[in-house]
Amino acid sequence: MSVPATSKRLRRPGWLPTAAAIVGIALTAAAGNWQIDRAREKESLQQAYDRTAADAPVVLSPMPVEARQLLFRRIEAAGEFVPEAGVLLDNKVLSGVAGYHVIMPLKLSGSQKYVLVNRGWIAAGTDRTRLPEVKTPRGKVSVVGIAMLPGRFLELSGTETSGPVWQNLTIERYRSRMQLDIHPVVIEQHNDLGDGLARSWDRPDFGIAKHYGYAAQWFSLCALIVFLYIFFHVRRSRSEEGPENPDAARRR
Repeated sequence: MSVPATSKRLRRPGWLPTAAAIVGIALTAAAGNWQIDRAREKESLQQAYDRTAADAPVVLSPMPVEARQLLFRRIEAAGEFVPEAGVLLDNKVLSGVAGYHVIMPLKLSGSQKYVLVNRGWIAAGTDRTRLPEVKTPRGKVSVVGIAMLPGRFLELSGTETSGPVWQNLTIERYRSRMQLDIHPVVIEQHNDLGDGLARSWDRPDFGIAKHYGYAAQWFSLCALIVFLYIFFHVRRSRSEEGPENPDAARRR
């Protein structure tokens, strides 16, 4: 006795499309809301940066402090630069000219604590084998600037060159390499110390628009899932109703 073809066909459970739609809607909506929350966090950071940029500087002490307590605040640090522990951060362009950011530790007065200072930009020159001469003031200086964290980056290797030219900078890497007790932030120097370095700092990009863009994509995908579920559900309902209810079909 032959088995009808219809009985051989595997029928998926009727609840499966609904369950898949619910899961998809929940996940995409949650992802969109998470991106909105991240955008609002970044907006708070930007507001804090704008608010503290005009405040009187906070005097940096040798006492241990967390990065979040200093981030984006105006800082004043007194001490002496240590040129032999300085590095040149490569691939920094100013007005179309390639150059370096000069990163140098400042030994805080009366202590063994240091803070890294981004002193400014210097041109690389045409001969990359010859490093530019950086003029460094001797003796005690006062640096005023904004406390920042090194930017995020993608690198193919976890190792750093042993010379003074670095491609990327992290607090942990510098601390490990130089064996100095440094604060967990970098001061972006704003005051002029007569060193000839350029200090044309851009306002930090907090990525707010990026998060709102991602949120729009997730919510669009969520709306698409809702639309497709309704569309196929209605079409399926009509197709099932047609053969079983001729009167309804004639009314359509």
